Amino acid sequence: MKKQPVLVIMAAGMGSRFGGLKQIEPVSDKGELIIDFSLYDAVMAGFKKAIFVIKKENEEDFRRLLDDKAGKYIDIEYVYQELEDLPEGYSVPEGRQKPWGTAHAVMAARKKVDGPFAVVNSDDYYGPGAFQSMYDFLENAEDDEKYNYCMVGYDIENTLTENGFVSRGVCEISEKGLLAKITERTKIQWQGEKIVFEEDGGDGAEPVLTELSRGTVVSMNFWGFTASMLAEMESGFPAFLDKALAENPMKGEYFLPGVVDRLIHENKAQVKVLRSRDRWYGVTYKEDKQSVVDALQSMKDKGEYPDVLWK
Repeated sequence: MKKQPVLVIMAAGMGSRFGGLKQIEPVSDKGELIIDFSLYDAVMAGFKKAIFVIKKENEEDFRRLLDDKAGKYIDIEYVYQELEDLPEGYSVPEGRQKPWGTAHAVMAARKKVDGPFAVVNSDDYYGPGAFQSMYDFLENAEDDEKYNYCMVGYDIENTLTENGFVSRGVCEISEKGLLAKITERTKIQWQGEKIVFEEDGGDGAEPVLTELSRGTVVSMNFWGFTASMLAEMESGFPAFLDKALAENPMKGEYFLPGVVDRLIHENKAQVKVLRSRDRWYGVTYKEDKQSVVDALQSMKDKGEYPDVLWK
């Protein structure tokens, strides 16, 4: 029997640039969160179960906001991303407080997932089309000679904020619509009508600004995997730790796109890019919040969402 696709939601990161726990900031006059809109889109697409990866100390807050609302329509479970969740023989460096990154976050759900699953950030709005195309892919996803994964790709101009810079996985896509390469770029921002990112000039030189053209496809961490990905993340974790503990013990992070990129280059996986024309919304900075509130209210006004998501 085919296993139902499950939604894994990364919600353990504190919003450092936003200041505070942005995942539980209301974005509507009904007290709804960004994740309520994603859960609504997920339910409409066919998802029946969501697993939240959280910090243990925030569980009460999440339960209070979700269990009696969205939890009536989709089965919600919670798992914890914990610094101490390391392979045998490894320990947390003294003084380290930063979580181990997005791949480590998803690994926290490994005991609860045994079939196809999608991964999203809790504080990003992805749009209903993205959830529908993701569910449709996962419903039939099976590995053959390669792992069969997918990713929702957004046009970069639809993912920027007016209030500062963002980090995005910049994608190269093959003629067959498969992900060829993903490169994490930081400090991407508008510069007038242009989109640029900042690169280290090296040897103390000034940073170099490089332009990205409109229509460049970027990842917003909306991935679709078969269960094989969990085993790959787990088996690759010690090699990451060996490098991180030697080079950057306080801040090294095991990133999901890095694992995907490795599997593509090892010829183990192929990743279909599902193109979305939806506009992304998120609260990277406090100043972003009002534009998100306005956009979501406008969608309700147009009838794209009910006035109250969870009756």
